[in-house]
Amino acid sequence: MKRVGLVGWRGMVGSVLMQRMHAERDFALMEPVFFSTSRVGELGPFIGKETAPLKDAKSVRELALMDIVISCQGGDYTHEVFPRLRASGWKGYWIDAASALRMQDDAVIILDPVNMNVIKDALSRGVRNYIGGNCTVSLMLMGMHGLLKADLVQWMTSMTYQAASGAGAEHVRELVKQIGFVHQAARSSLEDPASAILELDRAVTSALRDESFPKQQFAFPLAGEPPSVDRQRPRQRPEPRRMQISSRRQQDSRPRK
Repeated sequence: MKRVGLVGWRGMVGSVLMQRMHAERDFALMEPVFFSTSRVGELGPFIGKETAPLKDAKSVRELALMDIVISCQGGDYTHEVFPRLRASGWKGYWIDAASALRMQDDAVIILDPVNMNVIKDALSRGVRNYIGGNCTVSLMLMGMHGLLKADLVQWMTSMTYQAASGAGAEHVRELVKQIGFVHQAARSSLEDPASAILELDRAVTSALRDESFPKQQFAFPLAGEPPSVDRQRPRQRPEPRRMQISSRRQQDSRPRK
């Protein structure tokens, strides 16, 4: 039975994954080992059976004992741990929800209802890194899969923005705190129907600029105009990598200017 390490299972993405794996009884098909970056040694989650105490998610020695590592911990974690784990000689499978490795040549973007044949081909070729696609694009591809399979789509494009939840559970908690802080500051104006709207606006602006405004995670008021809620991107962006749907559609047929 394969030893499967799970990292980031408490976060937004990881929590949904845990629910689905429990519902599908996936844990009965593996030996799950749960890791943590902050609660090492505490009891692991109950998954219908007891689990061992949490392992250190930054320990290459512990991670190297796994046949498979599934990470929902985010891009910073992947950038920090993955290179060291591979450098140690680990030959296991790395499955990641973050975008950190999505552009790498030795990785395959996975969405099994759409490109299962590509995944199977990659497995047969010894590919070891399997990375989840952008969530919005993945949903779009699920809906468009029939048209793509029938070769009725030449090309398509979409624009997406990073959700606060993509930065992790602690960021979501802070967003709720920020909303509560602003509401409390503007409460008297909100409860008085006769209050001037500019008075309300001043109260909100003052709250956003307050030194005690909760911004330990985001470093800025999300209610304003955030520069980024994930990793800082380089100014010169690389050519977007298109998810391979089938082996015969490897090149984008859209003419380039």
